[in-house]
Amino acid sequence: MSLKRNLNRALSAATGLEVRRAGSAPHATPPPATAPKPAKRPAPGYRCTDDLATDRLLRRPVFIMSPVRSGSTLLRMLLDAHPRLHAPHELHIRRLEVGYGSKLSERAMDALDLSRGDLEHLLWDRVLHRELTRSGADFIVEKTPSNAFVYQRIRDCWPDARYIFLLRHPVSIARSWHEGDPEKRTYEEACADALRYMKAVDHARKGLTGGHTVRYEELTEDPEQKLRGLCDFLGVEFEPSMLEYGKRDETQIQKGLGDWRDKIRTGSVQQGRALPTDDEIPELLRPMCKAWGYLK
Repeated sequence: MSLKRNLNRALSAATGLEVRRAGSAPHATPPPATAPKPAKRPAPGYRCTDDLATDRLLRRPVFIMSPVRSGSTLLRMLLDAHPRLHAPHELHIRRLEVGYGSKLSERAMDALDLSRGDLEHLLWDRVLHRELTRSGADFIVEKTPSNAFVYQRIRDCWPDARYIFLLRHPVSIARSWHEGDPEKRTYEEACADALRYMKAVDHARKGLTGGHTVRYEELTEDPEQKLRGLCDFLGVEFEPSMLEYGKRDETQIQKGLGDWRDKIRTGSVQQGRALPTDDEIPELLRPMCKAWGYLK
């Protein structure tokens, strides 16, 4: 072994440094291989609460179950204009997760009969209750479209929750989803992706009881009538001010947390696009169009 190598071994062991010839470059480190995507974390177990007074701060929350690009931002703006309702931007609470910092903390929570899922439900409830308290309203309305994928957990977390199902012509949904970012997804890809949300909403409609269904086309055609029906369902008086919810700017409408385009900023309901004809419906969307009454 050379003197330089022996010297470097001793120097490296003592200081972490090594001797190099002036002007020489260190050996290039090969670029790391692309890391595989982390495995999807399994849904945690939880218990269905039988003591709302102890387990929940929130009372009778309202969830809008809707696909993407179905008019949920418009609906939440209209509802948020009611003094007793607070409808913030999409909160994505289902993505708030809890972990244990140690085995001891896990044992401590087990002793309190609180699993990871129970702790997540406490966190979800606290976040919504904090937002509602800050608003001064009586009821909160949450409209994140992906909530439909976990409707069972929402139902079990808040047994007294109420649900608004917002439907729209599936082709209109797919077109709007494509137009929102045409470079990200083709129209065909938008159809397939939006259909996932439509199916989730359809499952939620069948799995949840006591909900109220609104169609986007009817909401934009006669907003007062539809809002009166919604207010009756929610047990609040209709407020004419809901029809002119007010212009919104970047501080109130945030890109990526709902619709942020010009129509929603106008402050009032705009006419929806013309309904697609039957021959414009892709084969992929025809079963859902039929199930939702848009195709005979």
